Amino acid sequence: MEFIDRHGAGDLTMRRLGATLGVEAMALYHYFSGKDELLDGIVDQVIDDLDSDPQILASGADGWRAYLTRLAHGVRRMALTHPRMFPLIATRPSAAPWVRPPLRSVRWLENFLSSLVEFGFDAPSAASAYRSYTSFLLGHLLLEVAGAGDDDPAHPDSLDPAEFPTVVRLKDDLSDDPGDADFDAGLENLLNRLATRAPG
Repeated sequence: MEFIDRHGAGDLTMRRLGATLGVEAMALYHYFSGKDELLDGIVDQVIDDLDSDPQILASGADGWRAYLTRLAHGVRRMALTHPRMFPLIATRPSAAPWVRPPLRSVRWLENFLSSLVEFGFDAPSAASAYRSYTSFLLGHLLLEVAGAGDDDPAHPDSLDPAEFPTVVRLKDDLSDDPGDADFDAGLENLLNRLATRAPG
């Protein structure tokens, strides 16, 4: 995880990881059959680490909106802590096609669905909420972490204003990072849509 946080998943090889750890690459094969199994283990570990965030569990949440808000902010904290890892969470194969990133473990799917059912959602509404919720988180957070850690990001100053006049003119607006406000507004819009299917 530290290697990917520092260098990105694209630079991860068994040989480079072994060198970082001070062992031969072959020593890693005692624990993982190959890079794919290692990457799956890394993704599972990051998702499992959500359990250690006391702010996201349904117990103690004052209703379904509070639970989904706390969970969304927990997933966002995870993505911003590991921005180079989050694309792996989005793209590694899930346990089943209906288990969606970023809540990509069957255990988190069970937690999500059972929590909403306990809050009064019927089964179809809980499943629909899961699809909408994960789509929002995945799309927003992938965009938010895009380019994180890049040493040489593309910059509007390098563009030809004759060829791209609107982009160059709006470069300050494009560079503006609304951060928390944008995430909160998108989450609030999603929760308002889910409220049409919510109990009561």
